[in-house]
Amino acid sequence: MYEGPVQDLIDELGRLPGIGPKSAQRIAFHLLGAEPADVTRLQEVLQRVKEGVTFCDICGNVSEQATCRICRDARRDAALVCVVEEPKDVLAVERTREYRGRYHVLGGALDPLSGVGPDQLRIRELLGRIGGQYGGAEVTEVIIATDPNTEGEATATYLVRMLRDFPGLTVTRLASGLPMGGDLEFADELTLGRALSGRRSV
Repeated sequence: MYEGPVQDLIDELGRLPGIGPKSAQRIAFHLLGAEPADVTRLQEVLQRVKEGVTFCDICGNVSEQATCRICRDARRDAALVCVVEEPKDVLAVERTREYRGRYHVLGGALDPLSGVGPDQLRIRELLGRIGGQYGGAEVTEVIIATDPNTEGEATATYLVRMLRDFPGLTVTRLASGLPMGGDLEFADELTLGRALSGRRSV
């Protein structure tokens, strides 16, 4: 335990996701030894993030304006909507350079044990987009790209149930299976089973 502000800083840093007590202590002492200009720059960036970053009115992605750059881009296919859990997932899909549609960020996944139900997610907004309440092009396909874990699967199942009644709408789920460069002998049964059931002709 350290005295006063140093311990307060370690405690606050330790509350950040993915940062344990040792990492928090390392960062705190790094900041103590940093140049005042570097610390001031960090303070200013944190302030700007809190004051200047908002969420897109259409898709829920982080944005500096009312609508994000992807929703403003007329070259993107508005008939195709990829549903993800968090804004960081948008970046993951964008890095593939394979997708040219638009996104919808739910803001999490269904997790009843933590009190996250459908009303806590942006599911109503998704249904409104598909129902044409936001104008623009008609959505013809929704790609569900939630995480392949218990919460993500529950969310995907719920979304499929909600979307199946929209006429002419195709609902797809990201394929899951073996990673590139992996060995079959090291794949778990669930992953290998998914790869088998999701096989395609070549």
